[in-house]
Amino acid sequence: MRYRTISAEEAVMAIKSGDRVFLQTAAATPKRLIDAMVSRAAALRNVEIVSLHTEGDAPYVRKEYRESFRLNAFFVGKNVRPAVQCGDADAIPIFLSDVPSLFYNDIMPLDVALVHVSPPDRHGYCSLGVSVDVTRAAVHTARHVIAQVNPNMPRTHGEGLLHVSKISALVEVDDPLPEVPGHALTETERQIGQHIASIVEDGATLQMGIGAIPDATLAALGGHRDLGIHSEMFSDGVVDLVEKGVINGRFKKTHNEIIVASFLMGTRKLYDFVDDNPLVEMFGSDYINDTREIRKNPKVTAINSAIEIDMTGQVCADSIGVRHFSGVGGQMDFIRGAALSSGGKPIIALPSVTAKGESRIVPQLRPGAGVVTTRAHAQYVVTEYGIVNLFGRNLRQRVEALASIAHPDFREEILRAGHDLYGRRSDCTE
Repeated sequence: MRYRTISAEEAVMAIKSGDRVFLQTAAATPKRLIDAMVSRAAALRNVEIVSLHTEGDAPYVRKEYRESFRLNAFFVGKNVRPAVQCGDADAIPIFLSDVPSLFYNDIMPLDVALVHVSPPDRHGYCSLGVSVDVTRAAVHTARHVIAQVNPNMPRTHGEGLLHVSKISALVEVDDPLPEVPGHALTETERQIGQHIASIVEDGATLQMGIGAIPDATLAALGGHRDLGIHSEMFSDGVVDLVEKGVINGRFKKTHNEIIVASFLMGTRKLYDFVDDNPLVEMFGSDYINDTREIRKNPKVTAINSAIEIDMTGQVCADSIGVRHFSGVGGQMDFIRGAALSSGGKPIIALPSVTAKGESRIVPQLRPGAGVVTTRAHAQYVVTEYGIVNLFGRNLRQRVEALASIAHPDFREEILRAGHDLYGRRSDCTE
């Protein structure tokens, strides 16, 4: 289909002072449009930027643009973390499943959505490609949709289609998508992955993110059978298991034999795999992360990470004390969804110590730390030292269980603190 394009500089003229502007997620970050918007900073005041994680530079959070732009982030990535921690940007604690409702219900109405799409097909439909997540809600509700059109953006199946008639301006680009290659796994990461793999059952439906522990887990699943994927995102490791026949979705109750997700992040190998591949379908996060949908599948095994966990099972995953580090994301959506699934296993996995050698299993969370997964929701916890299941255990039992998988240097401290708090107290009266 033939379509008219304009320059990025012309397209972003639609952005006015006081507007709320949405940016597409992760590998679909519309970099050309962002750069053009920032180049107009002198003419703009009080533009609110909203987004999940974006890849690459985030020039709109620089101090010289304070009067022009203010980020309100649903998830805090490395590129905006210093600005959030210094008070030059803001973070919204919210489940990923709930973000679309902010747009649909006019709680945060959008003036402009900056997105990154595939070229339209012969019927005029572009694809949101590797990022449908909350972007689907954004493009259906924003007053203006500005899209950079890129032949390198995969055309994905599912809910991510957008007709050119819904796009206010199209800007042609021919840029490679950002890639996040895996790294060499450490022995600690391999051990955690092997522990997790040991409790993944054949026929399970998996949710995992990106990073060393998901990569280590996927690498340890080569001997499994009939696994399925229902995940907010996935990366290259899934491709390897599909090609080996390990992942086939045979026992999934919804989207049988289909991999479903809301966004993707990896290398060109992943992007080529999903391009026009009917085996993969992309949906909004309000569907993928809906616990009612997650629980329909059998043996949902949700693998999530943490910054620290206290000896009662409270999981901090979004801050280091009061300093915001990431976001609530989809952890609670999938932890609860897995718990409600028949035979499901909600898993929190983390190394026992930080890079500085501090224990990540602690008597108490740091002051100001955010509890993303409550102790009532926490079940399986995995470190390189093993696996414990907290479900049905009282506080004293949880202390002993979590101490057993803490680093040996910190076990006595945890047990002693647990005894002081939850053991028999001499100062109690009958």
